[in-house]
Amino acid sequence: MIVQPAQPLRGTLVVPADKAICHRAVFAASLAQGTTHIRPWPSADDCQRTLQLVQQLGVPVTRSSQGASIEGRGAVGLRASSGDLDCGESGTTFRLAAGVLAGQPFAARLSAGPSLSRRPMRRIVEPLSQMGARLEGSGGSSAFGAQEVYPPIAIQGRRPLAGIRYEMPVASAQVKSAILFAALFADRPTTITEYLPTRDHTERMLRAFGATLHSDGQHLSIQPGGLMSPGEIVLPGDVSSAAFFIIAASCVPGSTVTLEEVGLNPSRLTFLDVLARMGGRVTTTSRRLRGPGDDGGGEPRGTIVVESRPLRATTVESREVPGVIDELPILMVAAACAQGVTRFHGIGELRVKETDRVQSMIRGLRQLGARVTLPAPDTVEIAGGPLRGGVVESAGDHRTAMSLAVAGLMAAGSTTVQGVACVAKSFPEFFEHLRRVAGSSTVKTVDTVGGVG
Repeated sequence: MIVQPAQPLRGTLVVPADKAICHRAVFAASLAQGTTHIRPWPSADDCQRTLQLVQQLGVPVTRSSQGASIEGRGAVGLRASSGDLDCGESGTTFRLAAGVLAGQPFAARLSAGPSLSRRPMRRIVEPLSQMGARLEGSGGSSAFGAQEVYPPIAIQGRRPLAGIRYEMPVASAQVKSAILFAALFADRPTTITEYLPTRDHTERMLRAFGATLHSDGQHLSIQPGGLMSPGEIVLPGDVSSAAFFIIAASCVPGSTVTLEEVGLNPSRLTFLDVLARMGGRVTTTSRRLRGPGDDGGGEPRGTIVVESRPLRATTVESREVPGVIDELPILMVAAACAQGVTRFHGIGELRVKETDRVQSMIRGLRQLGARVTLPAPDTVEIAGGPLRGGVVESAGDHRTAMSLAVAGLMAAGSTTVQGVACVAKSFPEFFEHLRRVAGSSTVKTVDTVGGVG
């Protein structure tokens, strides 16, 4: 994509349905008694992987233009797949599926695409093994020197699993979710201790399907047992997708952008707290529910209105990182446009995403003239100042691609973002939405043979 400096951004957008919530709804619906209708269906590639995976496990699925209907198989109705369960590049699909499969009385093999095959899985292998499942993957050393486990992973499930007490060594909603799904098949309650809170979509979704969970500060307990379909789940818009337009409208002078039907789960809004510290002006308005299932599995939603304001530097502390893990790349763009030096501490988890997002963002922002330093492996400092156009690379990462495209709106001169096909992983409509609020002349597509459209 070629991105030109933008005039004030204007307009109203509806971002795609939240893929993180969709994954959880599909797995819960597959294990429940009854049929669940999930709508609207996200266009993200990752969600198609989860839907295909449950179909391979014998779950009947009907797709329509409005969404997907899943005929739950109940606690004992899944069946073994005749081949590998290919998760593509979807880490959420892989880790949540591992939790579900740990409690099945058959063997399965989860495979992954090239990028996901390099992502660490010891973090799910350890707790699921403690519960009694057998998991075997590819070995190798992690970036931090400890012995790691990588996809593909063969899983020999067990029923019942053993309920455990588990202290999370890494703040990860995906790991927590894998344990919670496995715990449905345990012989006694399972308790998870989180020292840093992570997004709570799985807890909300399982409660919507009738599971019994109790949270007491850092401790989360779940009772084993079957699930019952609530009938319909209406997914909210993905606030992590909305974040790109929230930061863009905050940084481009004179902008006002409205985002409707966006998920307002408090565990996903930490980045708005960070933006407020930087001087951003964002107004959120929750709306009343319209009917059963409209809460999207217990998820609040509403409207976000963003108006541009000069931004100032802040410090993002390690304790905040789990709550902004998906928004860190675009917050780095905000930092490059703010007055002063913004510091991000404890961001090592960004190194084990689709790519090393610390390096991909540092490299891209430096190409655009930003002053970025790395005083420690998990700390980044960004000095705000004028950006200039240039050629940047997505490194195959959807959030890097979209973040650098937003940075191009504020850069003097033309910015070319190479390798943007990866945005289909989470937000295929991103550049269409960007054209809508920034103008069609601001964002142009360059095909593989050099044409411009």
